[in-house]
Amino acid sequence: MVYQFSYRPLNKKFTRPVITNHGIWEIRESVIIRLVDTTGKVSWGEISPIHWFGSETLQQALDFCNQLPAEITPEIIFDIPDKLPACQFGFESALENLAETHESINYQNLTYSGLLPAGKAALDQWKTLWRQGYQTFKWKIGVDEISKEIKIFNSLIQKLPKSAKLRLDANGGLSYESAKLWLKICETLNNRIEFIEQPLSVDKFSEMLELSNAYHTKIALDESVATLQQLEDCYKQGWPGIFVIKPGIVGSPSQLRKFCQQHQIDVVFSSVFETAIGREAALKLAAELSQNNRAVGFGINHFFTEKDSNWLKSLWNNH
Repeated sequence: MVYQFSYRPLNKKFTRPVITNHGIWEIRESVIIRLVDTTGKVSWGEISPIHWFGSETLQQALDFCNQLPAEITPEIIFDIPDKLPACQFGFESALENLAETHESINYQNLTYSGLLPAGKAALDQWKTLWRQGYQTFKWKIGVDEISKEIKIFNSLIQKLPKSAKLRLDANGGLSYESAKLWLKICETLNNRIEFIEQPLSVDKFSEMLELSNAYHTKIALDESVATLQQLEDCYKQGWPGIFVIKPGIVGSPSQLRKFCQQHQIDVVFSSVFETAIGREAALKLAAELSQNNRAVGFGINHFFTEKDSNWLKSLWNNH
């Protein structure tokens, strides 16, 4: 089988910058790819790298697309190297849509975790998200002085309904001592904190393992398992907690499917701020592979302005 291939770069400005321990992120840059089969059927894929999270850079993705011929085969797609995980995801997703092997998967029943802005802005934003139906929230920590963050956190916990779940995401920005402090605070809150995500940097796996064994509050790995290779490595080293999988940058969907079906791991599927194209492909994987029905981390639509439904067509026509 041969497919006509074309691609277009895409820039989307966030409605408010995404602030994490990695810095301030203002524009989401990605690559939209199009495959057309011999019958004229069109399928879309999305390459949305986050290089500081462990994937290739946007330029590496563009360079890869640029050197491909105008007609490509499944062999070319399945030969994409592991150093280009976002490309693996984008191309394989588009190919799966054409094959229609996973189109029947229903992801409508998934529940979502809403991403709160960092700092004090969370104290108001949660109400809007709660009214929209979110009952699980994620809040970034490790972006300001710990005393300030704990003060805001205490206010947030008091304001949130008792039935709400809160996830704390440090993006690897805590020290061992500050991670212990956060975990001690969480221990007093009767399971209202679902987990702390990536408290320490990627090179501190043994320390996170130690903390995971010392406290009841669960710890989730995120940056540590950005790619499939990292996911497999942490599993082999006996990680007992949660794995946060970002399908958009983890790599090959078929390989991810194989790994999750072989190993009963506790996973949370999470967004890389992709468009509806990458989002649909990621949510199908989440619906298929989630074991514990945890809320997926795709509650991020409020970080983008609504685009009209013709944006994809205009992207192609304007080139």
